[in-house]
Amino acid sequence: MDLGIKGRRAIVCASSKGLGRACAMALANEGVHVTLTARGADVLKKTADEIRKAHPGVTVTEVAGDITTPAGREAALKACPDPDILINNAGGPPPGDFRNWTRDDWIKAIDANMLTPIELIKATVRRSKYWGSPTARVPGSPASLPDCRARP
Repeated sequence: MDLGIKGRRAIVCASSKGLGRACAMALANEGVHVTLTARGADVLKKTADEIRKAHPGVTVTEVAGDITTPAGREAALKACPDPDILINNAGGPPPGDFRNWTRDDWIKAIDANMLTPIELIKATVRRSKYWGSPTARVPGSPASLPDCRARP
């Protein structure tokens, strides 16, 4: 399938495994240059190497760090300052019965799955040369990209 996105640049958060890895691989399949982020450097490198091997014409950049921190977001944006595509993806809330979560557990989950995506969207959406095409997605999060065609 050709989605018409070959040559664009993407930041894919939490992309060393699971949903993030699948998104990064799918984008690379389309010829998108990907910047991968994850906390675990070893697993991230393995994923990046697999994508490089499968798609030698695609640039793959690794950024090991915690995207929920200002430093982690800054590192990702420095590695890919003008992304056309942003895949916000974060680990889920703690396992177990949510009724047993502490207030701190809830705050961490909201920060990772709502506030962090909002910060990344704010930092990237106006930079995209594809301003009119809504390319940012937040899997599993209430935060979503506003209609970019209606410029403020």
